[in-house]
Amino acid sequence: MKNCMKYVASAGVWLTLLTAGLTSAQGQFNKRGNILISDQFNNRVIEVDPASGSIVWQFGNGSSVAGPQSVVAPNDAQRVGALTLIAGTGAPQGTEATCANAPCPDNRVFVVNQAGTILWQYGKAGVTGSGPGQLNTPVQATFLPSGDVLITDQGNQRVIEVNQNRKIVWQYGVTGVSGTGFDQLNNPNSGELLENGDILIADENNNRVIEVNRSRQIVWSYNNSGDPSVLSGAAFASRLCNGDTLITDSNNNRILEVDAAGSVTSTYYTNTQPGSIPNPLPTRAIRLCGGNTLISNQFDGNVIEVTPQGTIVFSMGQVGINGSGPGQLNGPYDAKEIGDYVGITPPFGDFFGFPIH
Repeated sequence: MKNCMKYVASAGVWLTLLTAGLTSAQGQFNKRGNILISDQFNNRVIEVDPASGSIVWQFGNGSSVAGPQSVVAPNDAQRVGALTLIAGTGAPQGTEATCANAPCPDNRVFVVNQAGTILWQYGKAGVTGSGPGQLNTPVQATFLPSGDVLITDQGNQRVIEVNQNRKIVWQYGVTGVSGTGFDQLNNPNSGELLENGDILIADENNNRVIEVNRSRQIVWSYNNSGDPSVLSGAAFASRLCNGDTLITDSNNNRILEVDAAGSVTSTYYTNTQPGSIPNPLPTRAIRLCGGNTLISNQFDGNVIEVTPQGTIVFSMGQVGINGSGPGQLNGPYDAKEIGDYVGITPPFGDFFGFPIH
């Protein structure tokens, strides 16, 4: 099965739940082609109709206190059928007005329905830890075909696979230990399941991207030496249909595509827009099925879609200005097009069995 595919919700035991709201009064929720954005420091996840720029769905009431209707500084969101998987990362000290004197933790990965009801959760609201059921700055979560969830638990220096019963069934990285040795990470920022069963990890502060197998052996890497002139601040990585790897080189403000031999095949700099700040520190680049790339250009306050030639064909947010006003975003960390799963873990099967409790 190719890793380039369009997602179509299919029949199954959870069909009614997953498609609830598709014919709602809004008429736009979960529409193929809408953009799901983790609007980090506005403490919300929004779904945007790119044609009109209007927000058609939102989770998060803006509060910097983690709770049943709030999410603090989300770094990642993924639509699974009509459910939304969200990583409640938490806001570092000084990033939000209400977090000026101390961090505002969230430390949850959870699933919500269209009504905003939390159906499944791993991690405890506002609790930072490494014990059973605890997380420390989860920056990304990926739904797996098995129904498990792959969580990049950054502050605990690990990527974990959690089943629906909230048990860790696989882990890469020694909990709480940063390093470059066997089974070690340093501030990991993403983990993606590949079709061969391996996990592709953006090992941010080690300035590298690694592919590891289930025995925790590195089977492929880019910049394993950690040279910051090659790659600095690996924020996200995904494997493309042609076998190349798309990498968000955050500290260098660029998006790289590299082949299996490690040669760069394309580069896009995200700080060249009129009005851009010098260091927007992009955090996500997702290749779309049509060939364009959707980029979360964090501190430029916008999400852009660019063609292979580097032409911007869609933009959401005010370039160079982060805010909460109409048409503004604040540190957007992640954006995905609904129905387009190129380069990220595709739904290999038809199972979406999140328990309702």
